[in-house]
Amino acid sequence: MMNLKEYPSKILKRNIVLCICGMAGSGKSTLARKIAEHYGFKYYSGGDALKALAAEMGYKTYDQGWWESEEGIKFLRERMNTPDLDRKVDEKLMEWAKEGEVVLDSWTMPWLLKDGFKVWLEASEEARAKRIAERDNLRLEETIRFIREKESRTRAIFKKLYGFSLGEDFEPFHAIIDVEILDKEEAFHVLCMVIDNLILKDSKRCSIYTSL
Repeated sequence: MMNLKEYPSKILKRNIVLCICGMAGSGKSTLARKIAEHYGFKYYSGGDALKALAAEMGYKTYDQGWWESEEGIKFLRERMNTPDLDRKVDEKLMEWAKEGEVVLDSWTMPWLLKDGFKVWLEASEEARAKRIAERDNLRLEETIRFIREKESRTRAIFKKLYGFSLGEDFEPFHAIIDVEILDKEEAFHVLCMVIDNLILKDSKRCSIYTSL
């Protein structure tokens, strides 16, 4: 269900930065928002910031499931030729992280931030595609095609910009949660337990990769 990596427990609340990461359809945005609301933290999304830039460029980003659409893929292709778009978003996320008491929903912050508690949500491509298809009323085959192209191009962008392999390099993460076997509420309660006992309390440091 979860692996935990060593993380210092004696941290003042105001300095806490949580990074929640996972591939499309893993539920990272939903979980990040819920965690932020529960603890009274601020919530910032790299995806939302990119969509705001896309809207400024004339893209119609308001449709549900925009990322898994032809227009969303078109913007992704444009990002590959315009790395400053991603750098601009990441610089802003780094600024927000300095505020403390924040939850970042981001694909890059786990690698770019030196500090913070970093969580990866793991689920198979099939499970993620089913969730997106149901959420956005899309055909499963079409959804799989979109997410494969999206993830392939996104990996290429980050590999070129920063040198890490999204979805393949798990070194930065302190916790890995298998959300394929957990529903949204279960994933929320598991992460709350980790935050309450390893971050907000002066408990002993957790051994590397101790299984719950």
